[in-house]
Amino acid sequence: MAGILVAVFWAILVSFLAVVLVRLAQTLKATTALVADVTEQAVPLLADASATLRSAQTQLDKVDAIASDVQEVTSNASALSTTVASTFGGPLVKVAAFGYGVRQALGRRTEPEPDRRTPRRTVIVGRTVPSARKKRNARNPRGQKD
Repeated sequence: MAGILVAVFWAILVSFLAVVLVRLAQTLKATTALVADVTEQAVPLLADASATLRSAQTQLDKVDAIASDVQEVTSNASALSTTVASTFGGPLVKVAAFGYGVRQALGRRTEPEPDRRTPRRTVIVGRTVPSARKKRNARNPRGQKD
């Protein structure tokens, strides 16, 4: 009887292990199919990403070329402005100074003499102040009128 009990126990154990192995095989098949699907979808995505990166690199190369051209134009403009300033700056300043001197000389010659009866006024930070004030109702140190 003990032998029959052991044989039944082994039969149940083998059946249980067979079910587990069948389920494991199904899981492995599903996993293999999933990996195959992911691989099929990932390869085109990687190709698209690679093409995008190549396009971005091409655009960056173009931007780099434009930036170097702008830098060259900037340095040329700076050199040109320095050349113009050194060539024309000195003589233009002299002509302007000469013109100012001529205007001042002609202005003095044609201006009438200022009227000395009106007091001169001085401008201080936006205010006009008379040069001398007239003393009206002056008081002596005791506070009485003179």
